[in-house]
Amino acid sequence: MQSVIVNEFLKHLETTQKTMDVMANKIELAAQLCINSLNNRGKILIFGNGGSAADSQHIAAELVSRYKKERKGLPAIALTTDTSILTAIGNDYGYERIFSRQIEALSQKGDILIGISTGGTSTNVINALVLGKEIGCKTIGLSGKDGGSFKDICDINLLVPANDTARIQEMHILIGHTICHLVEQELSK
Repeated sequence: MQSVIVNEFLKHLETTQKTMDVMANKIELAAQLCINSLNNRGKILIFGNGGSAADSQHIAAELVSRYKKERKGLPAIALTTDTSILTAIGNDYGYERIFSRQIEALSQKGDILIGISTGGTSTNVINALVLGKEIGCKTIGLSGKDGGSFKDICDINLLVPANDTARIQEMHILIGHTICHLVEQELSK
């Protein structure tokens, strides 16, 4: 058991180091998009399925409450939390529209959309990102594997160069925390 733990941990550390080295510039650009939007009275809408839904909620909580510093709350909404909305849209329009319908209702030009999908292939996330771009939102993708459709539709696609879903999800939350840290640091001045 110990060898499995050590191997998983060491592989994870290597992946983390490689990913952050490769993605540092893109993460900074994503954080700057968020900062610019928030400075212009925009908001951040975050969404994904399964573990990515949980990550959406986690990132929104860090922005609305706080990450590390005392500051005013920042407008961020996870579109994964309201079961009445999710089930009404799913029932009336289909699961593929659960996020795009919320983007239609809640977003405005200049807002930031963060779509999370380990493969960049989740239809409901893609639909929301495409609609958001039409509205005039800036789109950030958190993906993995080969990036799927995210590489073509997102203003910035933060692609984790891995195929293991667990490793991709772990990197997504690290990237989310890094963005929260940069946003908080800039907006706490």
